[in-house]
Amino acid sequence: MNTKKPSLDPPKILVMGFAALILLGACLLMLPIATEDGNGLSFLNALFTATSATCVTGLVVVDTGDTFTKFGELTILSLIQVGGLGFMTFATFFFFLLGKRISLRERLLLQEALNNTSFAGIVRLVKRVLIFTSVIELVGAAILAIRFSFDMPVGRAIYYGIFHSISNFNNAGFDLMGEYRSLTPYVEDPTVVLTVCALITLGGLGFIVMNELYEYHDTNRLSVHTKIVLVTTLILTLGATLLIFLFEYGNEKTLGHLSYLGKVLGSLFQAVTPRTAGANTLNLVDLTQSTLFLTIFLMFVGAGPGSTAGGIKITTLATLAATVWSQIKGKEDVVMFKRRVVIETILKAITVAMSAMFLVILVTMLLTMTQTGHNFIFYLFEATSAFGTVGLSLGLTPLLTPIGKVIIIFTMFMGRLGPLTVAFAVSARRKPDPYKHPKGKIMIG
Repeated sequence: MNTKKPSLDPPKILVMGFAALILLGACLLMLPIATEDGNGLSFLNALFTATSATCVTGLVVVDTGDTFTKFGELTILSLIQVGGLGFMTFATFFFFLLGKRISLRERLLLQEALNNTSFAGIVRLVKRVLIFTSVIELVGAAILAIRFSFDMPVGRAIYYGIFHSISNFNNAGFDLMGEYRSLTPYVEDPTVVLTVCALITLGGLGFIVMNELYEYHDTNRLSVHTKIVLVTTLILTLGATLLIFLFEYGNEKTLGHLSYLGKVLGSLFQAVTPRTAGANTLNLVDLTQSTLFLTIFLMFVGAGPGSTAGGIKITTLATLAATVWSQIKGKEDVVMFKRRVVIETILKAITVAMSAMFLVILVTMLLTMTQTGHNFIFYLFEATSAFGTVGLSLGLTPLLTPIGKVIIIFTMFMGRLGPLTVAFAVSARRKPDPYKHPKGKIMIG
């Protein structure tokens, strides 16, 4: 008799690994040395903060800069870094240091964690992920530290530069400015705005795209995936910047009182941060309804697959848009960049978008039942921000009831790992259907 226990598949291991990391972080944040008052956080608030950091979201029930000691802040920063790159990436890094061989099972886990289509060359990709991350975060930290040194002591400026560089490259949005201000004091500062926008964008492109760009001088080619990510990112960024500029131009509470350069920088930052960083330079509650709705859309979409960002991913949006356009044109095939999109990809895009939409609707509905005193858009904004692991909030997060906090914790966890990954992890082992049903015709439209 074969008594060998069935092994866990990659989705189960990823879910369990992230859950274990969150619980470890929560325990550390409950320690007296983690908070300025010496009492530590309550279990629920610690769990919320650890989940937000590990899932690189940025929603906070207490202000990071005002509440935590250096120990608490560094704990959050560590969770952001490990959660952003994935615990399997860091495990592989330690395997490298120990000279341990990466097994086939570990390569499959890395393939799942990085959302790669194949495990061929996955170890080389992980090495480059670590190099890309180190270089980008160090450059970002140096620029921000130099700029912050004009406003604070050099030691604190270096610390702030490192913290905000790691936080924004990993699309987390945690900040140390205090009083829930985020980066609003720097709304007209080109150095801070452009540096943070660059960090957010690079973190959201995805490591597969970054690797192809790095190899372009040798291969002289880019995959369809990379082309879609780059073009869609450019369209969404420029389009959203223009729309926000128009929506907020005359709003004296946001862009109206700023210089022309400040208006452009404010619009650009507000267009970039929903995908999916969480820092802000404009007071969100003062934004027009049009801008808030656009921000909700951007948070729902997110950035590139295999990146530090959340959302349904821009490749999903591009695939759905191309499918609709092909149907309107009466074409049988969906084609992007002269390549036909296979039906499996289209079905997966539909599944991801629909499951995400249902999750956001459900969470919004639950928030309206457990919270009171706010407009509907506050709840929809909070639910979408949590699912997209964005971290932007209209001020609802610190006011959440215990049940509301649990709902948002669950939503951030689902958003970081993806509804499909979580569903695969909790479901029974998937088996192909032993037979096919006869076809049925359904009237659509």
